[in-house]
Amino acid sequence: MKQWAYGFLAMFSAFVVHAQDVVIDKSIGMELSRDIVSETILACRKEGYHVSAVVVDRFGLVRASLRDDRASRFTLEIAERKANMTVMAWTDSGTFKNARADIQQELNHIEGLIMMEGGIKIIASGYNIGAVGVSGAPGGEKDAACAKKALAKLIERIEFAIDD
Repeated sequence: MKQWAYGFLAMFSAFVVHAQDVVIDKSIGMELSRDIVSETILACRKEGYHVSAVVVDRFGLVRASLRDDRASRFTLEIAERKANMTVMAWTDSGTFKNARADIQQELNHIEGLIMMEGGIKIIASGYNIGAVGVSGAPGGEKDAACAKKALAKLIERIEFAIDD
């Protein structure tokens, strides 16, 4: 009986050791990313702004990017860096910027990040699945407002994007 118990314990411990060999990830897909950047740019156009929008997944990898016709090429990089800051902090970039002004200069020196308003987190069914960054409007609060309008327009798709 003891040998059976030890054998079962050994088998169970081997399973536990290898339990993380495969990680299941919940992240944003291409189609939703594409539609978020498109709707963000259209929301800014209605306000008369020409921007770029970039969606990154939960790891900071670009899923979709789009530059409006009259937006500067530099707005693409800035939008991506805003989205990356949002993923790094898991809060909107403007909120993080205001809360952590003490480390703003240090974070601005890290490649791929910028401490500016205009990055908005994307949450689906309670999961942080990515972020959208926007650049080109006259002020980060206007960039953020365009992203929020796009996310509000797509809220049903976002909320029901993950089936548990």
